[in-house]
Amino acid sequence: MLKTPIILFASLIGCLASVNAGYVPDDCMNCICYVETGCRMPDPICHMDIHSLSCGPFQLKHSHWLDAHQGGDVPLMNDYQRCAASWTCSRQALNAYMERYAVLSRLGHNPTCQDFSRIHHEGPNGFKSAETVAYWEQVKKCLRGGPEL
Repeated sequence: MLKTPIILFASLIGCLASVNAGYVPDDCMNCICYVETGCRMPDPICHMDIHSLSCGPFQLKHSHWLDAHQGGDVPLMNDYQRCAASWTCSRQALNAYMERYAVLSRLGHNPTCQDFSRIHHEGPNGFKSAETVAYWEQVKKCLRGGPEL
């Protein structure tokens, strides 16, 4: 009975893994996406979160995109909402954001999926915040292949 959800979940992760490898390992990127939106493109693309607009399958904030965009290496479509509505661009934005904040010099160690998840959830210093532990637990559960989050 549980085989179908596990197979579907594994297939989803397998398909997404081939989309775009980057700084954030694919399994971690895919689980962040899964926790945020079930890894679906939301309709509408954006919704008002607690304090700001969250857009796309990764629920990117404008600050995520702006910090990633200022890195300069990836054009990111020159538009926050258009980028968030693109699978490729939103992944590139999240990777660029992590290349800026999830680094050895800030963390004191090589970045892990836990760091990526917690920074994604609460910003550059999210890796230090107790507020991000529950979010990390959801991502970790996904990484273990749990069919239910």
